Order: sequence, then structure tokens, then C-alpha cells
Amino acid sequence: MQTKSVTFRLTLFFSTVSTAVLLAVGYLVGSLVESHFIEQDMHELDGKTELVRTILAKVSYRSDLDPIPQLLQDALVGHPGISIRIVGPEGRTLFASSDAVFLDAPMEDASRTNVPDRRGPVVRERGAHAFRELETMLPLGIAGIPPTRVLVAVNIDHQRDFMSAFGRILWLSIAAGILLTGVLAWIAARRGLEPIRRIAALAQNISASRLGERLAIETVPPELFDLASAFNAMLARLEDSFRRLSEFSSDIAHELRTPVGNLVTETEVALSRARSADEYREVLYSNLEEYSRLSRMIGDMLFLAKADNGLIVPQREHVDLGAETQELFAFYEAFAEDKGVRLILDGAGTILGDKLMIRRALSNLLSNALRYTSRGNAVKVSIGALESGETRLQIENPGEPIEPQHLSRLFDRFYRVDASRQKTGEGTGLGLPITKSIVDAHRGTIMASSENRATCIEIRFPAAASG
Repeated sequence: MQTKSVTFRLTLFFSTVSTAVLLAVGYLVGSLVESHFIEQDMHELDGKTELVRTILAKVSYRSDLDPIPQLLQDALVGHPGISIRIVGPEGRTLFASSDAVFLDAPMEDASRTNVPDRRGPVVRERGAHAFRELETMLPLGIAGIPPTRVLVAVNIDHQRDFMSAFGRILWLSIAAGILLTGVLAWIAARRGLEPIRRIAALAQNISASRLGERLAIETVPPELFDLASAFNAMLARLEDSFRRLSEFSSDIAHELRTPVGNLVTETEVALSRARSADEYREVLYSNLEEYSRLSRMIGDMLFLAKADNGLIVPQREHVDLGAETQELFAFYEAFAEDKGVRLILDGAGTILGDKLMIRRALSNLLSNALRYTSRGNAVKVSIGALESGETRLQIENPGEPIEPQHLSRLFDRFYRVDASRQKTGEGTGLGLPITKSIVDAHRGTIMASSENRATCIEIRFPAAASG
């Protein structure tokens, strides 16, 4: 089942809420207007009832009943909508106004003691007319005569007409308001989601050649700031990854071109004329050296590919960094003596790790340090424990300082500080990246610094207890 769009859901939510609010307001307004009319009618009915009460209270003898009709008739002058009917003992009508159309309504016997003293107001319809009626029991001043029943009514035809017209206008207005609210909610939802559509449009236009585009953060509402920032950060990472991939592809082609070119050239020269067996053997030995370089490069690239995919799982054993360093010193002793460089070890430490991988990483760092250390200087290896429990290994060699922009990329594949990026005939440009992959596989950290005419590579391995 397809999920409803956010615009639809927001529009439905706002429309539902506004509909409920408008209906509640409409009902409240209608009720208040009707209550106002009822309050006005009750004011009229109570006033006329009190008038009748005052007149009847003055009746002391039966002869006093005769002037009551005229008194009431005079009291109704100017009140055409008011009707009064007075029913005396034994159901005899003492007075009925000329427009008292409700006179035909059956009246309860006034002599009954269980009849309530007041009843109403009630709405009664007489043909095409409607009245609001109030019925009250009022005493006479004549001793021994039961109370009279007084019925006062007010015509509410004009109220019904007004409420009917008012109701139509009110509910039509509410319906229009609901429709308008729905449209405005849709427009507001569309405008509110516009930044998301811009992100989607930008994402659709992203390609390898357009990774430099970014969202304008200042135009994004605060609610979407984190999303836009994360999107821009993702684009930055993609751009950096594509740049590295492009450089990596270029570097691979460059690194492979030299040995392959050497092989082709030497083979073409060898085949240009007939040669002796010793000459062919010399060419084959030279080709073997190039094949060995290619094999090492392919092996290094395969190692890095496995490391990138988490396929390098180091063995966990105790590795004495001091002992491993001493063995590597012995291996590089001849090379160091030939260059006139001294090897110095300071400190010791043990970690949990893969001995072969650790030795390979240290060998890469030592060979790199020896290569760039001038005659008469020393390469120093320092090993020690930190307060955090980590083991720190530093390899420091004097030389020209490395610029900060190069330090951040020192562990990139095939990256060389030399701007010409030409081979010197040694290494493959993958030694430091392999070292970093080995350190990462051991959950350690590696960093480079260059100051005071010295370069230092520092590795921190986690505490041996945490492995």
C-alpha cells in the first residue's frame, strides 16, 4: 500500500482540526444567539406575569374581578406579541387577550393540588405561528378561592425566521471556511516542504561532475537545518571520495606505466638484433626486477582492498614492540650504515596484536624515515605507556618540514609530498596507507607532525587488557 504524501497528511490534519474548531464555534455562536433570545423572552414573560400578580393581589371580592380584563388590556397596549390568559376556579376563563391563539390548548384544573406553581417556558406551535409560553399559579385575595392559573406567551415567529436565516449564513460561512482552510493548509504545507523539494531536486542533479554543489543553509528553516547540514556534509564526503578515487586511478595508471614501459622498452631493445645468451639473461633479470615491483604493488593494493572491506582480522598475541624494533634495526643496519644514519631505540612496551602486521607497519615507517634522513643524523624510535593505558610508539627523523596541507594527506594512497609526483625508484607509494590500515585494524590511531626541522609519526595502540 502506497504511503500518503506528507503534504496530503498535513493538509488533512489542518483541515480536520479547523473543521472541528469551526463547527464548535458555529454551534457555540448559534447557542449563544438562541440563549439571548430566550433571555429576552423570559424578561418579557416574567414582567407580564408580575403585572398580573400585582393586579390579582388587589382582588378582595368577586366584584373586583370585573375590571381585570380592562386593566390587562391596557397593559398590553404596545406589546402586540404578548398574549395572556387567566383561568379561574373550575376552569372558567377570567381573561384572554384578543390574539391569544393558544386559548384552545387544554388547561389543567386549577383546583388540583398536585399541579406545579410554575411550568415552562415551553415552545408551542399553533398553525404557522410559534410561541414561547410560561404558565404560573397566582393566588387571589379572596379567601377560600383556590389560585388562578395564568398563561403568558410571546410570539417568536421573528426569532425563528432570524435563526433560520442566521443558521444558513453561519453554516455556509463555516463550510466556506473549511474549504478555504483546506486550500490554505495545502498551500502552507507545499511552501513549508519547499526546502525538502529543493534538497530532492539537488540530489537528482548530483553526478560525479557536480559534487561541488551545496544547499544554501541560510535559506533553510531552522527545523531543516540539521538535515541540510547533514546533506551538505554527505556531499562533501562524496566529493572528497570521488576526488581520492580519481587521483587513485590516475596514480595507479602512473605507477603501472613506468614498470610496464621499462619492460616494453627493454624487450624491444633486446629484440632489435641478435644477442648472446648472457645479454638475454641480463634482460630477463632486469625484467624480473620490474615484475617483482609490479607484484609487490598488486599485493599492497590487494591488502588495502581487504582492509577497506574489513577482511583483515589481526591475530591477538602479545607483541614486544622493543624486541620487534631491535630486529628491524638489525635488518636495516647495513642500509643505515651506508647512508651514515644512526638508529636509536628508547623505551619498551607490549601490546596485543598481530606480530607480522605490526612488524610490517614498523618496517614501512623505518624504511621511510631512513630514506628521508640525511647523513650524520639519527632515526629515533620511542616507546612508552600513557596515563590512559595506551601504548605510544613514535618514529622521528630530522629533515625538511612537511607543509600542513601535505600532512593531512600523508596516508593517502600513492600520495607523495613531492609536487612532481615522480618516482624515485624506491617504494610504491603505498607504505604509509598500508601502515594506517594495519593500525586501524588494531583499533589504534596514527598521526603525523612536522616541526623544528623534524618529522614524527606517532602510533597509539589500545591498552593490552582491552585488546
